[in-house]
This record gives sequence, C-alpha cells and structure tokens, in this order.
Amino acid sequence: MRSRPALAAHLRRLLLLSPSAHLIIIRRAMASAAAAQAQPGGAPPATAEYEEVLGRLSSLITQKVRANSANRGNQWDLMEHYVKILELEESIARMKVIHVAGTKGKGSTCTFTESILRSCGFHTGLFTSPHLMDVRERFQLDGVNISEEKFLKYFWWCWNKLKEKTDDDIPMPAYFRFLALLAFKIFSAEQVDVAVLEVGLGGKFDATNVVKAPVVCGISSLGYDHMEILGNTLGEIAGEKAGIFKKGVPAYTAPQPEEAMTALKQRASELGISLQVVDPLEPHHLKDQHLGLHGEHQYINAGLAVALASTWLEKQGHKDTLPLNRTDPLPDHFIRGLSSASLQGRAQIVPDSQVNSEEKDKNCSLVFYLDGAHSPESMEVCGKWFSHVTKDDTRLPSSVEQSHTSMSQKILLFNCMSVRDPMRLLPCLLDASTQNGVHFDLALFVPNQSQHTKLGSNTSAPAEPEQIDLSWQLSLQTVWEKLLQDKGINTTKSSDTSKVFDSLPIAIEWLRRNARENQSTSFQVLVTGSLHLVGDVLRIIKK
Repeated sequence: MRSRPALAAHLRRLLLLSPSAHLIIIRRAMASAAAAQAQPGGAPPATAEYEEVLGRLSSLITQKVRANSANRGNQWDLMEHYVKILELEESIARMKVIHVAGTKGKGSTCTFTESILRSCGFHTGLFTSPHLMDVRERFQLDGVNISEEKFLKYFWWCWNKLKEKTDDDIPMPAYFRFLALLAFKIFSAEQVDVAVLEVGLGGKFDATNVVKAPVVCGISSLGYDHMEILGNTLGEIAGEKAGIFKKGVPAYTAPQPEEAMTALKQRASELGISLQVVDPLEPHHLKDQHLGLHGEHQYINAGLAVALASTWLEKQGHKDTLPLNRTDPLPDHFIRGLSSASLQGRAQIVPDSQVNSEEKDKNCSLVFYLDGAHSPESMEVCGKWFSHVTKDDTRLPSSVEQSHTSMSQKILLFNCMSVRDPMRLLPCLLDASTQNGVHFDLALFVPNQSQHTKLGSNTSAPAEPEQIDLSWQLSLQTVWEKLLQDKGINTTKSSDTSKVFDSLPIAIEWLRRNARENQSTSFQVLVTGSLHLVGDVLRIIKK
C-alpha cells in the first residue's frame, strides 16, 4: 500500500495528465490549505525542543571568516562522505532537480520556478538561503515552510546519524552543508516530484553541487559579490558559478555582461552542452497579470524561470503543459504560478502596523520598503524600485492612508557586512535613486540585531552601550557623507543628513516616535544592504 505522501503525489500526477474543472477546484483547495498553514511573517515556533535544535545548528557555524582559503572547497570531498553516512546516494540520484546559481536573482528565479510547477499540480520542494526570520523558511514543501514537527523529525534523523559516524578525520559538516544535506533528506522522504535548489555560494564547491545529474541548470544575473572567495573579475566569478553545469544537462542563463558570458560559454563548450540565453519576460506574456515579485528586474528572473520550468516539464514528458512559443501569452498555469509567487525581503512593502493602526494617530504613516540587495548591481535595481514605488501611491498597501499626509520623508536604513565595500554599494544606490527623482532626507546606520551565529527564535537583547562596536557603522556614515559632499547634495552638518544608532530596536523606536510626532508627514524607509538586516526589521515590526 502506498504511503500518504506517495499517494498524494500519485494523485497529482494522474490529475495533471487529465486536466479538468475538478483539477482547478482541487488546486485551489490545496492552495487555501497551504496558506492557512503558512503563517508568513509570524513568530517562529519557540518550543524547548526547537530551541535545542537551533542551538545544535549554531554549533556547526565555523568561526573562520568566509574569506579564509579553507572555505574555498579544499575539503569539499567530505560532502560525498556525508551523503554516504546518511545513505542518500540513491535518493539524490533519483531526485528530479532544477539547480540555480547566480549573483542576484537566483532566489527569485527559484521561487518563480517552484510556483509555476506547483501551479501545474506537482509536489514541489524548494531549498533557498538565507532565511530571514526562521530557519524553516529554507525548506518549503508545496510553497509552505516545512512544519516544525517534520523539521524536528528529519533534523534528528540526520544529526544522530552524522554524530554517530563522524570523527576527527571526518568532522560534523559545517552549517550550510548540514542544511543542504537536511534538504536532500526532507525532499527524498517527502517524495517530491521536483526539487528546486538555490546554490548558497558560488557553484563549483557549493554543498548543493553533490547533485550529479540535475534535469536542468540555470544561471541568474551575474555581478560582483563574494569577491573575497569567488574571484576579482566577472570571468572568474562566472567560472565558479558555471561549476554547476553537468555533461548532458541543458543549461540556461539570463543575459550577462560580455566577460561573464564568455566564461559561461567556455565551460558549456568544454562539457559539450547547449547554453541558451533567455530573454526577459514581456508583460503581454502574462495577459495583463502582475508578477508576484515586484520590480522591473523580476521580468529577467521570470523569463529564466519559465525556461527552467518548461525544460523540466518537457524532460518529464509533460509536453501538453508547455508554452506554444516564446511570443504568445503563457499558459494559464504558468501565469498563475508567476503572479502568485512570494518571497520575503525582496522588494517587499510593509506598513508599520503599530504606528499606522493607532486610533488616536490615524494620520500617522510609517512604511518600510525592504530589499536585501547587497551587490553593486542589485543596489542600483533597489534604488530604482524604491524611487518608482514611492512615487506611485497605487503600489502602496491599501492600509496606508497616504491621502492624510501632505509631506514625505525618504529615509535610508542601512548596514552591510564588513567583507563588502560600501564604496561600491552606496554610490550605486544613491545614483539610481537621484537619477529617478528621489533624494534621501536622512540615512540611518545600525548594527544587525541578530548575528549569524545566533539562530534562536528569540532575538537577543541589545548589548550594553559600552559593549557595542560601532566602528563599522561610523565608517559607513563617513562614506555616505563624503558621497553627499562630492555630489553637492549635503550643504549642512552631517547630523542633519545621517545618524548612527547603537541598535536596530532603538532606531525603529526613533522612527516610530517621529512618525507619531509629525502626523502630516509620511515616513518611507528603505531597508537594504543586508538580508540579515531585513530579517531583523521584519522580526521587530511583525511582533
């Protein structure tokens, strides 16, 4: 007799092969049930066992900085040992994988791809990184974060087996490697029809690259990021990303700069595979529907996702579900998937409910615009998006009563990791926003609230003032002020155009107080530079 997950997957496949009105009804029912379980943006579970598991995960985080040469992959062969310990060789070999690398847009591409295939009726698994509020965000089944119960079950299964078999020669896997192994266990045990895997870093030496025969590979837009690990030129970076290409496996890429494209084509040629460049999606392909993820750049990611999903469907023998060509509108199930896709922290607009819903302050308006951009190219895209969306009131959530306010203040809330060069990030953001008619009235620089070493569901309280090292944030402020001076924007003292706060909660409270005290002003806050910072802000404003 079939297990319950296997039976569900079997029914989905049968329904897909016989589309009817019943299929639409069932899909809608499944989507409603998934939405009811999802709890998007809610507080993570905080059971004692879950907190214990988060502590175990924290113990796997290496204390080496990411630029350390030991992280580059000279022990990458350990992944094969871990796979054998967990007896996952056959499961991974059978898995129908879509593998995606890239500098920017790979998470969005994976999200679009999974949503398309789920709308086609398939049982999907999605592995992405990083998480913003809860580690379970990295493991999605049918578009929903894995349940706490299942997460705990599969975590302990992997943890106990690895603890039993590892030693000084083969130590416990590092944090991301463990999560990748856990994803393989989850997706194999849950018998997903398709596993969409986002590369964590690079490609060639990434933990997800133990997949030897994916169905199709994709490379999203490439740019300068993680240069301390991947190389100083676009060619070197592209070469690392192309490490996911496999002989006999079709590959697709978004349009790339010439240097990057040359490196990708060279690797594809060495393997004897086709590398196809995918044009961005056009609005008419969607029959006047909007993409679920906002921003013009998402049409690039959506185009790549359509190519990946179409190739997967074709390879699995579902040609009847494919788009007819590249010029006509997409099939309805593709459009449904693209328009319903959602991803936190990417071009996300969140009104501050604490301020905006206070009855005595009905005119208050404080809105956070969240985007985890952290490369020069994505900062430029982020600046354009923020400029356009803040000038277009129709894109604001209906709960924000813009009509009550007569003025707006544009505020930047920023932090980035110290391995990144703010002289490459901040100018791109400032130029893009200025060229699109938006000027920041104020920039706030804060340390991240959470550290990557602390995974607990309860964010730790801010350190005492004397324990806080703000030297990096003060450096960011200096870079910002010099940029303003060089562009002739800052003609006042720096205290009027930027501030450094000891902690994020203090900065948020400062913003809330100002919104309450200045009810005729709409405060529009762009949060960017770090996905960790975006996650920290979400934790605070969604409490």
